[in-house]
Amino acid sequence: MSAVTVREMTSTDIDALVVFDATLFADDAWPATTWWAELAERPRREYLVLEQDGALLAYGGVDHGGESADIMTVAVVREAQGRGHGAAMLDALEEAAGRRGATGALLEVRADNAPALALYERAGWRQLHVRRRYYQPGDVDALILGKTLLTGPAERGTTAAFGNNDGGGEGE
Repeated sequence: MSAVTVREMTSTDIDALVVFDATLFADDAWPATTWWAELAERPRREYLVLEQDGALLAYGGVDHGGESADIMTVAVVREAQGRGHGAAMLDALEEAAGRRGATGALLEVRADNAPALALYERAGWRQLHVRRRYYQPGDVDALILGKTLLTGPAERGTTAAFGNNDGGGEGE
């Protein structure tokens, strides 16, 4: 097996993303039209994928809004969960935001998504606000998390090689 690599998402990824999103997020999955619209928002919005040997492992996106970036989505395909790919994707998105000048970032997560919450806590994200009954159906709260971003890889203690940044553990 070759190393895990990160690259910019392209339109050729959309069909696979629609399938993966539906299996991961059910009622909250993005249809192809949403993915097309998100890619059309470049360069303000940046979407990345993690892959190995041509297989999609994880994907995520960031909205570059100046000093505060918004993490739009982070997901790891079921077959690749628990191997540190969520942490690698989150780190890649934070690095992308920092390169574009963000000093902080926000994200929204379902309150019932324990693996994602564990990932974000390990990565230093903190809860700022609750949007009650935001996700429908189910009346699930949305938690708004925030993090101060460090300005460079040396400060984060990471390497540029995502294959060497195996966060391991749960939550991806």
